[in-house]
Amino acid sequence: MNKSYLILYFVLCTAIGCTERVDLLVHNAKIYTVNESFDKASVFVVKDGKFVAVGGEELIKKYKPANTVDARGLAIFPGFIDAHGHLLSLGLNQFKADLTNVNSIDQLIERVKKHQDKYNQKIIIGRGWDQNQWGDKSFPENQKLNAAFPDVAVVLERIDGHAFLVNQKALEMAGIDKDTQVEGGQIVKQKGKLTGILLDKAMALVFKIIPEFSKEDKIKALLKAQEICFENGLTTIGEGGISKKDIYLIDSLQRKDLLKLRVYAMIENDPHAINHFIREGKLKTDLLNVRSVKVFADGALGSRGAALIEDYSDKKGHKSSLLIPKDSLIRLANLLAEKSFQMNTHAVGDAANRGVLEVYNQVLGFKEDPRWRIEQAQVIAVQDFPRFNTKIIPSIQPTRATSDMGWAIDRLGKERIKGAYAYKDLLDWSGALALGTDFPVEDINPFETFYAAVARKLPNDKLSATFQPENSLTRYETLLGMTRWAAYANFEENEKGSIEVGKFADFVILDQDIMKINIQSVLQTRIVATILNGKIVFSNRL
Repeated sequence: MNKSYLILYFVLCTAIGCTERVDLLVHNAKIYTVNESFDKASVFVVKDGKFVAVGGEELIKKYKPANTVDARGLAIFPGFIDAHGHLLSLGLNQFKADLTNVNSIDQLIERVKKHQDKYNQKIIIGRGWDQNQWGDKSFPENQKLNAAFPDVAVVLERIDGHAFLVNQKALEMAGIDKDTQVEGGQIVKQKGKLTGILLDKAMALVFKIIPEFSKEDKIKALLKAQEICFENGLTTIGEGGISKKDIYLIDSLQRKDLLKLRVYAMIENDPHAINHFIREGKLKTDLLNVRSVKVFADGALGSRGAALIEDYSDKKGHKSSLLIPKDSLIRLANLLAEKSFQMNTHAVGDAANRGVLEVYNQVLGFKEDPRWRIEQAQVIAVQDFPRFNTKIIPSIQPTRATSDMGWAIDRLGKERIKGAYAYKDLLDWSGALALGTDFPVEDINPFETFYAAVARKLPNDKLSATFQPENSLTRYETLLGMTRWAAYANFEENEKGSIEVGKFADFVILDQDIMKINIQSVLQTRIVATILNGKIVFSNRL
């Protein structure tokens, strides 16, 4: 039987000489434990959802398992951890017009029309457009959108989540005109006229006209997102900023055993939510961990909302600015440090990273093991790399380096880009990296993450250039970033991230050994099965 089409099966163990009764024994496997010594094994044993033994064939005679799996030589890894994604957003996309990979305003409008013909929504919501994929890479304007949809509001989110394209109806409903002012964002105009482009905090002006998704829709969304995660071998997700209400919704679904996925939930930067969890204390179960706050220091590079020290190379006179005043950042940092909550700050531009690094180093001077994170850590001034240290963890998205490489140099120029997506340099200073995707901004597929980190090339494009190969990660470092280091960044290294005695029996079986095969072949790797607590949550039965 071809290994890529292996069907997992469970049979009653009748081996003579078994002593301790256990739930599961997996043997004849190529097991990457990802423990401190990076040991390999061929057998492990699971009882009550945890690993109780890891080793060689000698374990077969020591245990009496209820179920046995012959892995037939396939590679097994700890369950993959996506350090930064958006679980609820991923699931809610099923209710939105999909605008990914559109190549023009005309194709965008066609997609929106098809969506509206199917759903007939009172307010049309869509996401995923990226003008950098178009012939004209400047921001679109909304004239054609106004003509196509004169009577219904249309709100279309850019792929990075830091810009809206809205029609005139939406602007009117939100009370936005050419005189409207906003701090921490931009209402883009051309020759004094509104274009329909709203950046960063200007987007909040439109939020009030968008009806909130119902609890039932959110439940459907979370369950759909869980299904997608398990299909991709993900057993833990870092939820990059979520409301108090949605945190408790996740908790309720987990307690009912409907949501089995493990979630590291970062509290959104809302004073009421932060004060609630500081007052009530950290929330920790086997499936949910709430002990951190997600903060936005700036916007995204693709929409020129990232805060740069010098002007954008392709837009003189514009460098953007911080979304949060530095004194507010310091006050929040002091509060979280005092209460031993983790601070996870989105910083893309070199000015944002410099400001966050200054605040972190000022506040964390006498804190032991705070593990504060910089989410994205995308563009760093060369002189600022030494500001990283073992107290500050870069939480990065390797696929962003390759998806941005076609236009990032236009934004940054030849010199400044040397400090962008510099993963090896960041690792050298911090000692650990947490790897994720920021899904649904980037593809959730962990093999694309692995490939981008190691090969630094676009997927399925053998002729594409290698982007700054000096900042490639090794396969070993990449695997650590997707498992043990990601668990460490969540304060969860004692319960997950490696296949070791006492840890949750979360693991994935692959049809190829991604540590050995040609790097191009990594992208064709398939998940054979995803196992959580020793139980199958996804099996590829094709």
